[in-house]
Amino acid sequence: MNEANNIIMNRDTTGMGGEGAGKSTAEIRLERKQKLAAALRLFGKFGFDEGVAGHVTVRDPEHPDQFWVNPMGRSFKQMRVSDLLLVNHRGEVVAGDGLLNGAAFTIHSRIHMAHPRVTAAAHSHSLYGKAWSSLGRLLDPVTQDACAFYEDHVLFDDFTGVVLDSSEGERIAAALGDHKAAILQNHGLLTVGETVDEAAWWFITMERSCQAQLLAEAAGKPQLIKPEFAARTRDTVGSTLAGWFSFQPLYDVIVAEQPELLD
Repeated sequence: MNEANNIIMNRDTTGMGGEGAGKSTAEIRLERKQKLAAALRLFGKFGFDEGVAGHVTVRDPEHPDQFWVNPMGRSFKQMRVSDLLLVNHRGEVVAGDGLLNGAAFTIHSRIHMAHPRVTAAAHSHSLYGKAWSSLGRLLDPVTQDACAFYEDHVLFDDFTGVVLDSSEGERIAAALGDHKAAILQNHGLLTVGETVDEAAWWFITMERSCQAQLLAEAAGKPQLIKPEFAARTRDTVGSTLAGWFSFQPLYDVIVAEQPELLD
C-alpha cells in the first residue's frame, strides 16, 4: 500500500464529513443538506436525471424517523438547499415546499426504517445503470473500481412497475441487507452510505462500472480479477472512508462552479 493510501486508511473515520465533535445539531443538519444539494447537482451534471425520476435522501440528525429529499419536478441541475423537503416515515412533509415523489417515499422510507446504519441513499434512472439492470446480473470484478462492489451488492429481481406500494419498498430494503448497493432489475441502481458523500460516490462509480463492463463485453470477453484480489481491493477502494473521501473533490468542484446551490 502506498503512502497516500496509508494516510487515507489511517484517518479517524469519526471525523468524516466534519460531523460530530463540537458541532451543533443545526450545523450537522445544514452540512447534510448542503452535501445533498451538491450530490443532486452532480447527478444532473453527469446526466443521471430522467424527467422527474430519481431521488437522493439523507436522514435528519435530530429526528431519525425523518429524512431530507429533493422535491419532485425540480431539476437536479437547479437544486438548492432551500428546495429540499423534510419528510417523515408516514409520508408527511414536515418542512419545505414542493411535491413529494411517491416512489422516493416508498423506497427511501423503508430503507431508512429497516437500516439504522443508512444515513443516505441514492437512486436514479441513469443510462448505464438501467441498461445493466435489464440483464438481471450482478457486476463482475472486471476493473479495480468495480471491486468496490465485489460481494457487496445484490440483485433485486422482482420488478412489478413503479414502486408506489410500501410492500415493494420493504422487499427492496430486505434484499439490500447489509450491502452498499442494489441493482433493481429493469429499473436502475440504488446505493446507500453512512454519509451523503459515500452514497453519492457509490452511485457515481457504480454507474461508471456498469458502463465499463457493458463496453468490455461488447468488445470481447473481459478477464475477471481473481476472488482473493477482488476482495482485497474491495477492502481498500470499497470502504466507508474511501467512499466519503472520493466524493470530496467532486463536492469542491461543484460548489466552486455553482455556489448558488448552497442558498
